[in-house]
Amino acid sequence: MPGRVVIASQNRLLDDFFKVDEFVVSHRQIDGTMSRVQRRLVFERGDSVAVLLFNRDQRAVVLVEQFKVPALIARRRDDPATTDGWLVETLAGMIDNGETPEATAVRETLEETGYRISIPELIGRFLVSPGGTSERVFLYFAEVGDRDRVGKGGGIDDEDIKVRHLGLTDLFQHLAQGLIEDPKLAIGAYWLQSRLGQPV
Repeated sequence: MPGRVVIASQNRLLDDFFKVDEFVVSHRQIDGTMSRVQRRLVFERGDSVAVLLFNRDQRAVVLVEQFKVPALIARRRDDPATTDGWLVETLAGMIDNGETPEATAVRETLEETGYRISIPELIGRFLVSPGGTSERVFLYFAEVGDRDRVGKGGGIDDEDIKVRHLGLTDLFQHLAQGLIEDPKLAIGAYWLQSRLGQPV
């Protein structure tokens, strides 16, 4: 059950494409006493959606591949010389002001993959990394056929997105072998595996 929280102050330290907010807070602890006042920084990115897109005609999930600087930096902790910053993941995007998560899912699916969907099914909503960011991901499932691809995808503006189709056997093998780096895809793959009743 949520306990008492006191936010003594809130201050925006960085106001750019990403935001960083400073909070001074105290909260009711497990033993019932209030904690000391603590300074916490929150990476404020907003909420996002992701879509596990399944093409029934190809028996494959539709994924996107693109270069991500944070992926490159993370991998350089293992290999300082690597230049690999490309990541295969579910399509995803930020929820615009005044936009519902469902509408974002429909918009992002069309922009990134060229597929038109109508009513995505919510798999779940989760916090990305609650130790540092307030971002939540609304993860959806949508099923399409080849005829639902009405555009080439690839993103908008300066996005450089490659659309990929990964067969279910390969998807579930990658999952079992621990090869999926995108948590949205891993969660979605476990969900899809259970839904299809395929312990591949």
